[in-house]
Amino acid sequence: MPPHTAPAPVVDRVALRAQAEEVLRALVGRDGARLHEDQWQAVEALVADRRRVLVVQRTGWGKSAVYFVATALLRRGAAGPPRGATIIVSPLLALMRNQVDAARRAGIAAETLNSANQQDWDDVHARIAAGEVDVLLVSPERLNNPGFRDEVLPRLASDAGLVVVDEAHCVSDWGHDFRPDYRRIGTLLADLPAGVPVLATTATANERVTADVAEQLAVTDVGRTGVGGTDVGGTTPDGTLVLRGTLDRPSLRLQVTTLPDVATRLAWLAATLPTLEGSGIVYCLTIAAVEQVTEHLRAAGLDVRAYTGQTDPTEREAIEADLLANRVKALVATSALGMGYDKPDLGFVVHMGAPSSPIAYYQQVGRAGRATARADVVLLPGHDDQAIWEWFASTAFPPEDQVRATLAALDAHGTLSTAALETYVSLRRSRLEGMLKVLDVDGAVRRVRGGWQSTGRPWAYDGERYARVTAARRAEQRTMLDYQATDGCRMAFLRAALDDPELPEGWRCGRCDRCTGTAVGAVPDASAVDHARELLAVPGEPVTARRQWPSGLGALGLDLKGRIAADEQVGEGRAVGRLDALGWGGPLREALREQVPAELPANLRPAVRTVLEAWAPQVDAVVAIASDSRGSLVEHLAAGTARLLGVPLLGAFASTGSPSRHDVNSAQRLADVLRHLDLPSDVAQEVAGRRVLLVDDRTDTGWTLTVAGRLLRRSGATQVLPFVLGVG
Repeated sequence: MPPHTAPAPVVDRVALRAQAEEVLRALVGRDGARLHEDQWQAVEALVADRRRVLVVQRTGWGKSAVYFVATALLRRGAAGPPRGATIIVSPLLALMRNQVDAARRAGIAAETLNSANQQDWDDVHARIAAGEVDVLLVSPERLNNPGFRDEVLPRLASDAGLVVVDEAHCVSDWGHDFRPDYRRIGTLLADLPAGVPVLATTATANERVTADVAEQLAVTDVGRTGVGGTDVGGTTPDGTLVLRGTLDRPSLRLQVTTLPDVATRLAWLAATLPTLEGSGIVYCLTIAAVEQVTEHLRAAGLDVRAYTGQTDPTEREAIEADLLANRVKALVATSALGMGYDKPDLGFVVHMGAPSSPIAYYQQVGRAGRATARADVVLLPGHDDQAIWEWFASTAFPPEDQVRATLAALDAHGTLSTAALETYVSLRRSRLEGMLKVLDVDGAVRRVRGGWQSTGRPWAYDGERYARVTAARRAEQRTMLDYQATDGCRMAFLRAALDDPELPEGWRCGRCDRCTGTAVGAVPDASAVDHARELLAVPGEPVTARRQWPSGLGALGLDLKGRIAADEQVGEGRAVGRLDALGWGGPLREALREQVPAELPANLRPAVRTVLEAWAPQVDAVVAIASDSRGSLVEHLAAGTARLLGVPLLGAFASTGSPSRHDVNSAQRLADVLRHLDLPSDVAQEVAGRRVLLVDDRTDTGWTLTVAGRLLRRSGATQVLPFVLGVG
């Protein structure tokens, strides 16, 4: 018997099932509701046998019913003494809100601790201590908040009645949505007393992810990871019960519609959405695309809302409520609206661009048609999809030298904040934080109040595993392209890609565009396409430089801190467009690729002219920023800009060395720019008393524009306005 299993009490299982279905009826508000067999098997294993269970079932199967029913039975002592509260680790605020509402309908006292309800934390902690909470939902990030981890979590773990890991594919770095914070769940499980049941649930896991998660549930040594054998539908060698069902969704009508360009896709959307039943979701790959699609659909008279990771949490809740109540036709969203959003009658999901993984795609389309006879699911692939996948592919685990530099800095300096660590490591903030989370889970560092500490424990860089995960990601991208091109059944393709154990040989759904030869979608007329093309052709994006120096620059030998002096700041400028946008994003990425052209490409020249004419900057001269990689391109852009504005090109900043990559953190990028950017004395003399247009090829961190503008202002320029091709 595995070490985490305690002898199960003798239980009247017939009576237990009757109690379980009584709770279910209260939960769903339907007198005739009954648990189906797999649901009962999971509840029985958790309540009567106190086992660890992994449920891999399609969206809408009823996974949340399992843990709420099990919670009610354990709390009331249906199979032994009454148990403590259930801890549910849940990844998204939308999912938490839905779950709290569902629990309360069944008379289960549910509370949540997350970033949006900090004002309630003290009260929730008091209620937990008083035993008044049946279910506590926490985000995985909370598990390593020092106060919660050291003060609240041990008390919860010692008295927990049940632990639930929702969206458990996030535990596995083989999964499409791996989150390092989820790996901390291993610590929680290892600290549980014997006999505490554990449930993990997900709708999106192939065989490899299923095996990995099941193994992590079963082991108590948190350092042990990897892919083990799993008897799917039975028990792993370590004792986890795996319940895995079919992935077929009879309501979904899958189709792929390939259109010639972005303008035609936008016109198709505007013409088609009014013809689709109910309300739904339009997914986009980037925030810029969400903003553009939302603007276009609103201009066409459609009531839609934008939803991204940058949407304010309070606004998110209101937007979700509007969709739930069918007050809007659609939400235009990034993947921030994904796991856990619960609207059973969602009528359609349209993707404006393909996700990079069939598992991610299935998870998103699984939101639709849970309580409807039909839901239309349409993929509109874009020519730029693969470029966007590559654009976001820089989140892989960093190379070993960067990891070692981080550990060495912590060993040498003790506790350091993330901002302070940036002065020692050339990684962007988001990538540095992700790396620290992995090192924390691996036991090499520890998050404490005030930052991070090294534990001093030995740590090995598993380059072979990281390379295998990267290869798996690229294989998933190829599979998405194959899905678009297949002439076979699309649902069968997705089921096979996710290793559906119940997929019969030669099975076809009989519903998708390949099976029926039919597809939804209004053919946009030429005028609608022309109108969309005109809107996309309008270039121009505001550009702002920095106003504040980053913290911790003293460690880099720089005496800069606080707000940048007003007389050294750069004004608001313009860019042709964002690199992650529809329309101009593709041409801009092409122009700024590694094999750069010697001149500004002809297709961008009208856009440059349009932006400058619409902006009409009042300047007296142009100065360029020299580029080691795109020097000829920037020189050509600056000269052409000066001619258009009718002002002289005074020269360019000199580069005194090879600058580092753009994909580094703010402090490192600033230090690098300060070391390598120099304003020649002859140019400095010419800018005195003049308003200067500062020209570069692109901006991302903003530090090149900020430092160059500061040097110009210190040389007497009365104003500096930046102009670049791309932002991002």
